[in-house]
Amino acid sequence: MLSVISVGIAFLKGRQFGGKITKNDLERYQRSSNWKKGQFENLIETKMDINLGTMPGLIMRNMRDKRNRTPQDPLAILPLDRKRFQEDIDRPKFIWYGHSVLLLQVKGKNILIDPMFGPNAAPIAPFPSKRFSENTLDIIDRLPPIDLVLQTHDHYDHLDLDSITKLKNKVDHWWVAMGVERHLVRWEVKKEGIKEFDWWDTDSFQELEITFTPSRHFSGRGLKDRAKSLWGGWVIKSEEHSIYWSGDGGYGPHFKEVGERLGPFDWGFMECGQYDKLWQAIHLMPEESIWAAQDAKVDVAIPVHWAGFRLALHPWKEPVKRFVMEAESKGVNVAMPRLGEMVKMGEVPTFRWWEEY
Repeated sequence: MLSVISVGIAFLKGRQFGGKITKNDLERYQRSSNWKKGQFENLIETKMDINLGTMPGLIMRNMRDKRNRTPQDPLAILPLDRKRFQEDIDRPKFIWYGHSVLLLQVKGKNILIDPMFGPNAAPIAPFPSKRFSENTLDIIDRLPPIDLVLQTHDHYDHLDLDSITKLKNKVDHWWVAMGVERHLVRWEVKKEGIKEFDWWDTDSFQELEITFTPSRHFSGRGLKDRAKSLWGGWVIKSEEHSIYWSGDGGYGPHFKEVGERLGPFDWGFMECGQYDKLWQAIHLMPEESIWAAQDAKVDVAIPVHWAGFRLALHPWKEPVKRFVMEAESKGVNVAMPRLGEMVKMGEVPTFRWWEEY
């Protein structure tokens, strides 16, 4: 009996890794100008400062006071009013579910970005990284019809097997970073519904124009597939509105290029959380999130990539506090919605809800 259980666990963890690279995959990746020396590369040099010299200090910091790194109580998520969400389709609206999960509606089309609703951002690790909110997978059952999923990259806190398993028969169109298709196919998403994007690739989705934009990050779900798929952000444009999703990644000149090519933007969803000086090259510090929003010509900046998981050593409230302070000093408009709160274009929620915890 134990051997059967062990095999089952090994099988499930094997599925977590996603799909293996085929010969056809490799030929496709090699046609990208961003594929160099057997992997995808960032536009500028990008290295993390984690080595034998910095590791002891990192371990010591990790062992110190952990009380403020996670909320003492689960973070509540407001229930979805599907009828209200489907009304007034001429005004873009969104609901943020914590970390990097966004339900966005533009021109009546419902788009899910990085739909990681799962309870654990480290499913293959010996110790889980538990979500700050409870029963989030159940949210999928209550979502309105989803027209399109956009996927920025393949990290576990953005691409989740449990979530994809629940979504795969509810969604017909999956637009993803180059290299992510193989994971979805492994998880039985219909291949004909998947479209891969290289940086600056643009396509039309009914009344919308959607572009995959560069970021400064990396990818991989196992020991042998680091940088074997691409990473980036998304721009969604209608005739009247323009929205920027920064994706994960450190500060760099690509933000100004996005602004010059595709800006200005009504909303900019800016990565803000899970940072550290040792990996500043691949995650924005909160102050940099505001600088990036300015570079990209964002009107209202919304911090994401926080309030979901503990994937760094900072207190869980610190990202939004520093984000707001820098925004105030730079005169940048920001919105801080509650988890599950519906926000329509023109509304700017500023209530500091995290102070209730």
